[in-house]
Amino acid sequence: MIRQTVQNGWYIYCPDFFSQSEGESFLRYFLRELDWQQEDIRLFGKQVKIPRKEVMFGEEGVSYGYSGKRLATYSFDPKVAQIKSLISQRFGFSFNACLANLYRDGQDSNGWHSDDEKELGKNPVIASVSFGATRKFQLKHKETNERIDLLLSSGSVLIMGGEMQHFWKHQVPKTLKPVEARVNLTFRRVEGGNGKLES
Repeated sequence: MIRQTVQNGWYIYCPDFFSQSEGESFLRYFLRELDWQQEDIRLFGKQVKIPRKEVMFGEEGVSYGYSGKRLATYSFDPKVAQIKSLISQRFGFSFNACLANLYRDGQDSNGWHSDDEKELGKNPVIASVSFGATRKFQLKHKETNERIDLLLSSGSVLIMGGEMQHFWKHQVPKTLKPVEARVNLTFRRVEGGNGKLES
């Protein structure tokens, strides 16, 4: 497990939080059972399809959106809730929402952005869990342009905290390499606080 303090933030990367067999089992389940949707987004004044599929889960009363649109929020899928509980127990952060993303192949991506919506609070903690194909995850400091590249493998957990979402952007770029599907669960706490559990 890697614990790294960076300028204006920190991250934890655990490449083998779930075993290979667990990762394969979760991937098959999520591909089959989740109600994946390809949403529209307004980009440069035009409505376009986002280059991936997604589905939003949250506890009762949770509402979340980005880029000017609100996401339809569903009750937690039992497997997603199971993973949320395991992450919280291991790392000590509580979450009440999860944005799940499906990257079908190397042309599905997520461009430069920060998870800095006001309903996430001042210094949000974001936990990202990956199943399936290994994809490059890039971080870039907004002021210094410092870059960090990570390879997020199946079964891995990446947690970002501190001021990361204010001073850093991140993305999952497209790749020309042939890659299989990847499911990414991004857990967060909506409406205030950093989600730190009291000991």
